[in-house]
Amino acid sequence: MDFLPLVLLYLGLVLAVAALYCGHAGSGAARAAGQCFHFPQVLSLVIPARLQSVTQKVLLRLFHTRSNLFVVLHIALQAAVYAEYTWEVFVYCWELEFHLVLLLLPYLLLAGNIGCFILCSRANPGIITKSNHASLMKAYVYDGVLFQKGIVCTTCNMEKPARSKHCSFCDTCVHRFDHHCVWVNNCIGAFNVKYFFLYLFTLTVMAATIAFITTAFLIQLVLLSGMMHGSYIDDQGQEHAVEIFFLVQFNFITKLLSFSLQHLFLTFPRIVFMLGFVILLTLILGTYCCFNLYLALTNQTFNEWYKSRRYRCSQHRDRQIVCKNVYAKGVWMNLKEILKSPAVLERKKKT
Repeated sequence: MDFLPLVLLYLGLVLAVAALYCGHAGSGAARAAGQCFHFPQVLSLVIPARLQSVTQKVLLRLFHTRSNLFVVLHIALQAAVYAEYTWEVFVYCWELEFHLVLLLLPYLLLAGNIGCFILCSRANPGIITKSNHASLMKAYVYDGVLFQKGIVCTTCNMEKPARSKHCSFCDTCVHRFDHHCVWVNNCIGAFNVKYFFLYLFTLTVMAATIAFITTAFLIQLVLLSGMMHGSYIDDQGQEHAVEIFFLVQFNFITKLLSFSLQHLFLTFPRIVFMLGFVILLTLILGTYCCFNLYLALTNQTFNEWYKSRRYRCSQHRDRQIVCKNVYAKGVWMNLKEILKSPAVLERKKKT
């Protein structure tokens, strides 16, 4: 029974990784769905065509249809991790006299993350309407490659401003469209991208903090167990105490770690599983956070980065199409454009 929540945690992580990719790979069309779902083609020799079709429809429903499924999964994963942290790690660390501020830090990060989540999911990402269409048409210039003048959205029946895109999830055109995030069930655009960065940053730091505290707790248990105070017998039959030099010289560290992990896994299986989960989550979120920081510093959206890569890889009459980022204005101005809403920037330009 103890392993059922852990299996669900790792199943959730698999879905999280898949959603992280598929939620970005395309907000719209069957082309994006086909790019997300390569594995049925790879396994076409062993998987029946009927099963492949059903699998594609299920994944399309999960990752390319707007719903609260991943919001619920997001809350369930956080609740499971914090329940384990509260009832075991926090209590044991308190008994081992860990600093209270360190133990309470994950809860403070959780409060900030929930606030950013609500702002990101509830805020208007920059939906283009007939009332603001004229002003948003002047916000950015057309680069002539990724964004061309005169393209009309057939759904909204309006000319697309530069850096905008129609989101098939929300069925609206979004100004400075980045991607549709299934975890907040909302588009990420000009008006809520700053909340998304804060949400992602607090989530990454939160996972890293829990991983650090849990690792420190398990190391403390190993040190208190007396495993480092053993002895060994040399070739002459004399007994010696285990020293650091001995551990390094005879590669004893690997054996000690293996034995320690086995001991900890048998004693605290849920804590060890949770630690593995949050470490892997920290690595994934950390990498994704760095990637978004790169996009922010270069004034790119994920949609623009993805389209530019596709154009660079395509051939047009034996020559590659050159994509130049005409929106980059320097690191400081790029960050300023993201952290402050376009309306604020426009008022400052007028004054």
